[in-house]
Amino acid sequence: MKSEDQARYLFGISLTDRPKWQQFLICSSGFFFGYLVNGVCEEYVYNRLQFSYGWYFTFVQGFVYLILIRLQGFTIKQMVNPWQTYVKLSAVLMGSHGLTKGSLAYLNYPAQIMFKSTKVLPVMIMGAFIPGLRRKYPFHEYISALLLVVGLILFTLADAQTSPNFSIIGIIMISGALIMDAFLGNFQEAIFAMNPETTQMEMLFCSTVVGIPFLLVPMILTGELVTAWNSCSQHPYVYGVLVFEAMATFIGQVSVLSLIAIFGAATTAMITTARKAVTLLLSYMIFTKPLTEQHGSGLLLIAMGIILKMLPDSKPVPRIPISNVNAMHPKTSSQEAESVEFEEDEETKPLV
Repeated sequence: MKSEDQARYLFGISLTDRPKWQQFLICSSGFFFGYLVNGVCEEYVYNRLQFSYGWYFTFVQGFVYLILIRLQGFTIKQMVNPWQTYVKLSAVLMGSHGLTKGSLAYLNYPAQIMFKSTKVLPVMIMGAFIPGLRRKYPFHEYISALLLVVGLILFTLADAQTSPNFSIIGIIMISGALIMDAFLGNFQEAIFAMNPETTQMEMLFCSTVVGIPFLLVPMILTGELVTAWNSCSQHPYVYGVLVFEAMATFIGQVSVLSLIAIFGAATTAMITTARKAVTLLLSYMIFTKPLTEQHGSGLLLIAMGIILKMLPDSKPVPRIPISNVNAMHPKTSSQEAESVEFEEDEETKPLV
């Protein structure tokens, strides 16, 4: 059974029996809602309150996730994948988070935006090397991704107060984060593809449980654990904001995992990239900021990339089940049959 045939639900809403456009609309709506609320809360906590405790806030968010997942009825007995799979997943996730945060010490915001906006390209490239996926994308999808990336960079840097400031150390760190992000999305897709019984709740639960201990190391080494605890104790209402943000982000996270399971890592990366543009555009519309020619050029390239992505693909040649090889080709030699079996084993090779 392929992952597309597996029953998928998003907070009780059945996705399986719906057409693709409805699945896409439901999952994307949940993602956009969750991360738009997340952006507003982060703006309030980080900029208004000047609380820059990313590790600690992620730590608190993880416990909120676990409570929400338990309320959804998930238990450890429902797991279908081994724990070591999620240890690898969480290690990559924490590594990406740490390198992204660390790069800010060497890159200014415009430079980091330029690098992070290119995420969809390494996701597509790495998809060809992940066991169980071996994805090959048509040429027009690479052009679509490139247009989206360039358009977003133009738009986000249109009103940057400073020019991108590059540093070799910072470039190495943010490049490492991009590689880990690319591996993360494809690895999640591979888990769904290799074991279609995997649910979004299992993926989020296990990643969170394994990831929380990873967060303790940088918090203790940097002293953020004590500093953040003291600051939040003096302003306890911050926890209310964090819980609200975590609840909204939880909706976004489960929606993203649904997108990965149904549409793949590359399509999901394009949606998350486009979300940045939508967020920025809404801020200009709400706060009536002036739009320049560079903004318009960026939006035009983004629109071209999205339209190009929507072009229908040519239908792939259907795979022939191993059991039918000899029936369809009775004169196939034993060497050819072994070759077919070897290729099938390569596709279904376990990840761990």
